[in-house]
Amino acid sequence: MEAHLIEWLNLVVRWSHMIFGIAWIGASFYFVWLENHLDRSNPREGLSGDLWAIHGGGIYHLEKYKLAPPQMPQTLHWFKWEAYCTWLSGVALLGVVFYLNPTLYLIAPGSSLAPAAAIAIGLGSLLLGWLVYDQLCDSPLGRKPLLLGIVLFVLLVAAAWGYSQVFSGRGAYLHVGALIGTIMVGNVFRTIMPAQRALVAAIEAGREPDPALPAKGLLRSRHNNYFTLPVLFIMISNHFPSTYGSAWNWLLLAAIAALSIGVRHYFNTRHHSQKFAWTLPAAAVGMLCLAFVSAPKPSAPVAAAPANPFIAVQAIVTQRCLSCHSAKPTSPMFSTAPAGVMFDTPQQIQQLAARIKAQAVDTQVMPLGNMTQMTQAERDQLGAWISAGAHLD
Repeated sequence: MEAHLIEWLNLVVRWSHMIFGIAWIGASFYFVWLENHLDRSNPREGLSGDLWAIHGGGIYHLEKYKLAPPQMPQTLHWFKWEAYCTWLSGVALLGVVFYLNPTLYLIAPGSSLAPAAAIAIGLGSLLLGWLVYDQLCDSPLGRKPLLLGIVLFVLLVAAAWGYSQVFSGRGAYLHVGALIGTIMVGNVFRTIMPAQRALVAAIEAGREPDPALPAKGLLRSRHNNYFTLPVLFIMISNHFPSTYGSAWNWLLLAAIAALSIGVRHYFNTRHHSQKFAWTLPAAAVGMLCLAFVSAPKPSAPVAAAPANPFIAVQAIVTQRCLSCHSAKPTSPMFSTAPAGVMFDTPQQIQQLAARIKAQAVDTQVMPLGNMTQMTQAERDQLGAWISAGAHLD
């Protein structure tokens, strides 16, 4: 019953995180699109531009003021709760998936790291990451946006490498995502919202707004915009063990992030110029190259194969995999087979042979945390059987 309840808790928190994330990132995408498509050719006095749009059977007219209207409206909508709820649900998800049972998903197989230490590293790194980022942005480096961006990228790659040394590949990826998410929500809570409140308060009081605060908010908002695509990849990365399960997982993450930042830059600038259109084919070619360089090496040959290789394979699967991947799991951590994958019959093992090879042989992310102690010799034997055609006789 405990495993069943944890599974449903995981479902509810993950679903909530996805919904809030869509609302936050969707709003970010929309306002970037809106800013890029304002008609600035002949704006009314006090406006920097306007836009006409049609959606859902209605026609909308949106106007952007250079600073603010002569009189502030009674109701002004603020975009903040999407960010806060995304981060809160993300931290809750981090706790449910990784911190409730650190030895399962978080700690790298074979590591001597204690569960409490792993959790402390995970949470402590989020706080430290925000403090370092915040200080860099407020330093003289903040007046050189491009150089600051390069430094931040290098530091995040270093964080990805560091996480990969102490956590599982999946745990490392998700903590990079949590670190970026913490920076993003910190930007909203600590910089962007205070700048907007100060702007509104100055206008209502008839004072000249301090231009430094909006400038800081704009820099942090721009960072959040470029963070979105890497974060979206990390959110779905647990479905792709060929990335987080690679020996070079941190470098793959860095490369994918760099490609996605290039794509984001094109969409940010394409309304004014097409000079960054090359980033789209470059990203496509880059992803193909990453797929090629991350391809698994051929399995080592098995010294002496038995007369019927499947008998040995079934014994390995039964001993190392069946406690979780069964119609009736015996592992206390699962009430149902994870992802619906079951190996109860020879036919099921044969049908899922390619999946076994990807997860247990090539990337070795299964069994989870190697809690059933599958040996390298057993992985090689599985790989040899699958490479030979995955026959049952």
